[in-house]
Amino acid sequence: MKERYLEMEKQYLSKYATLSENTRGREVPVPPCPLRTEFQRDRDRIIHSKAFRRLKHKTQVFISPEGDHYRTRLTHTLEVTQIARTIATGLCLNPDLTEAIALGHDVGHTPFGHAGESVFTKILGRPFRHNEQSRRVVEKLENDGKGLNLTWEVRDGIENHKLSLTPATLEGKVVSYSDRIAYINHDIDDAVMAGVITEDMIPKDAVDVLGYTKSARVNTLVLDMVNYSYGKPVVSLSPEVWDALNKLYAFMNEKVYAYHSAKGEEAKAKKLLETLYDYFYERFDEVPEPYHRMSEEDGKAVSVCDYLASMTDRYAVATYERLFIPNDWRN
Repeated sequence: MKERYLEMEKQYLSKYATLSENTRGREVPVPPCPLRTEFQRDRDRIIHSKAFRRLKHKTQVFISPEGDHYRTRLTHTLEVTQIARTIATGLCLNPDLTEAIALGHDVGHTPFGHAGESVFTKILGRPFRHNEQSRRVVEKLENDGKGLNLTWEVRDGIENHKLSLTPATLEGKVVSYSDRIAYINHDIDDAVMAGVITEDMIPKDAVDVLGYTKSARVNTLVLDMVNYSYGKPVVSLSPEVWDALNKLYAFMNEKVYAYHSAKGEEAKAKKLLETLYDYFYERFDEVPEPYHRMSEEDGKAVSVCDYLASMTDRYAVATYERLFIPNDWRN
């Protein structure tokens, strides 16, 4: 069965696609699966990982939102994956490689969104980037310190999923664009629902090009990318549509991502993580495996940050309450 699938890839995928049989492979060789290609196996390994499951309780933009309909890192990841797979299929690129990269691209995100990144950047004295942490999770931290042993192409795509970076495959670039397409549009949705912005505030010259609803905008962006990039050795949007998307991005940066209502709890979240860091650094014996074991190679500060970065928002809060809030006060 797998052989038929590999033959179909050769027949139907673009000459610019990454064929499953041409993978650079894994750091630790494993016997081949009789049913799945190597990229399909990577997809399954990510979905069944603890790091992937934790995304359901990690902040996207709004910290501890009231309501069931705000995005989390998990729902964001699923939206990115669906958009990316649609684009990859339209461009005759490898949809399985694209899907695996998209599913794993955010597993390195900290609790409380980018507030967590800024705390660990301050602590470590160097930039703590979630894309690099995502690669670290799948290579080293997941599976009790053994990593997921993913293919080189998936790990490269995960680390280089930011639009400012250059992944080695076109499938990785599709995920980069899909990430931005997804988060700008669903963050507009969430910001309107939260009352941070209203629909009439969205730049008219951008929505005139992209559409006046989330689904219309996503549809425009996906179709434009497929039509503009089909048959080319690069993946991109047309200049007009790219300009419109950048206008939305600038608008969201000004009105939402840096807005005090969207970030109202950020100072508390930072203080919570700083306090937990000090506690576990001084009582390092309470840091669990594999983080404790890996400190010999990476140092205590990195291992404590790895441990805290792995936490969900609610687990970080629960840990803080357990350590610092008297029991009677929590009743």
